[in-house]
Formats: sequence, C-alpha cells, structure tokens
Amino acid sequence: MKLEDIGFYTLSDSRCVSATDTTNLMRCELILTDACNFSCKYCRGQRKDLKKNLSYDEALDIVNLWISEGLTNVRFSGGEPTLWPKLENLVRHCKENGVTRIAISSNGSAKLDVYDRLIEAGVNDFSISLDACCASFGDLMAGKAGVWENVVNCIRHISPKVYTTVGIVVTEETVSTLKDVIVFAADLGVADIRIISAAQFNQILNVAETIPSDVYEKYPILKYRINNIFNNVNVRGIQPEDSKKCWIALDDMVVAGDYHFPCVIYMREQGNPIGKVGPNMRQERREWVKIHDTHSDPICKKNCLDCIILYNDKFEKENPFVKNI
Repeated sequence: MKLEDIGFYTLSDSRCVSATDTTNLMRCELILTDACNFSCKYCRGQRKDLKKNLSYDEALDIVNLWISEGLTNVRFSGGEPTLWPKLENLVRHCKENGVTRIAISSNGSAKLDVYDRLIEAGVNDFSISLDACCASFGDLMAGKAGVWENVVNCIRHISPKVYTTVGIVVTEETVSTLKDVIVFAADLGVADIRIISAAQFNQILNVAETIPSDVYEKYPILKYRINNIFNNVNVRGIQPEDSKKCWIALDDMVVAGDYHFPCVIYMREQGNPIGKVGPNMRQERREWVKIHDTHSDPICKKNCLDCIILYNDKFEKENPFVKNI
C-alpha cells in the first residue's frame, strides 16, 4: 500500500524513496516539560536521570537548529505542554520561520481559550488523549477526578477549527470498552482516531469485528489499524522479515532535555539517547542507523509501530541511500 493511505501526513512514498541524512528534516518532536496535571496509569514519562524542563531559550535554540535543517513538521509535547510557559511564543516563532505543520499533543485539560490562542498563533494540529467514553472511567484512566468532561469539551471545541485527532491507549482494563470509545470519539467530530495498545499491555486488539465499518471507513488511520487487526498484525512489534534498520531516524527526531532520541516511544520506554543536542545531531543519527540493529534491541523489537515498520521496510527496498550505509 502507499504510505499516504495510512493517514499520517508525515509518511509518504516520496519521502520514503528520497530521504537521507542531509534532506530536510521531515518531523521533529520536542518534549518541553515532564510536568503533567494527570497521572495516567500507562504513562512511562521520562527517565529520571534525563528529566528536564526546558527554558524558553533552550527550546528556541533547539527549534532553530531544526529550522536550519529545513524543518517541515514539528510537534510539542510533554508532560503536558500547555503547562509550559511561552508555548504560544514558540509556536508563533515556528510559523514565522516557515514550519508547515505545528502540532501539539495535549491531555485536553487546559482552558478553551488557551487552545484558541494556540490556534491563532499557528497550531494546525492537535492530538488529544481520550481513553474512555464515560466520566467515571475517564477520570480513573487520567488518575484525577472531574477531568473527563473537560477533555470532551476541549475536543468538541477545537475539532471544527483545526485538524484534531484523538489517541486511545488501550489497557487490559479498557480493551472491552474500545468499540464504545471509538464510536463516542467519532461523534465528537474528530479528523481521525488512533488506537494503540499500552506498552504494558501490548496485545493484538481482537475487537475489530465489533467496530461498525461505517465508522472506521471514515478515518484513514483507524481503518489502517483495524485492517491490520483483521490480518492479525499488532500495532506494536517487529517481525523477523522486517528491516533491521530504523531508516526513519535519518530525517525524524525527538529531543527531551539535553538529548536526542530515535523516537518518542524509545524515549518513553527508558531507552538511551543517541547523543546530546547540538549541530552534529544529523551525523550522529546517521551513525546510529548504520550500527543499530532493531531486531536485537528489545525496545525496538517489542514496541516499534506498524506504520514505522512499513516505512522502514519500503525504505530498505526502494531508497538508493541504503547502499551508502
């Protein structure tokens, strides 16, 4: 299948066949803070020895390094990024410097005018966590009473204004409610629905047959995941026939604190960084791709996402840069 059909706007066949360690940075994610006002049961957070709340100047320096490398898409996350001071200023700086897509991953707890100001500053993509379809279960998953209704109101408020997806993390306790959460999310007017098993659960979500086709057919990412489930493919996990290289790390980057990581999952699963933030990050990432075997790395092998696995498999078959590694 074409990568565009998956629904993730940063994944495309043209990127897959042309990306190298010197082409423009396609997607970068910056962890602004580890502070959060929720206590989600499945959240790994950051390694304690690498935790850091970035100052505005530190965040600006990192973003400017990326912009100098032709950054196309940026995502700000945490923790909860809306708790980080000067988020609007950082968003506005990205917009003024030509970043095409400015995304924020949020738990949906901020006041609605906060999201309105971020949209005005330049945010054109929100990802909001929605792990339940009722207040009692939603508050339980967030680890905080009285928050679910605020999250739902946030999704309803911003969905008509900007591209908004919901992320549904599935645990052993919530897998039986997945169909109901998906149907509920669809009624909120979202642009797409992303389902993923929690790292602690990490099982094939054998509930695809319960989800109405007229629901999942409307959402490319959800449809991709449901079709994978029908074919007995887990959201997470590398198979023996898959590429042993993480080619996407060449033009994709995650920074937390003073370090850059292969991806956000690798960071949250307590993996080691590739190196320190600085002007040599692209070269360091090329060397990491060259020597790293994803099949022998337990974090990669167990947790790599289906869409990234497909990208890396296609890259290895079709991108001439492979011969240079």
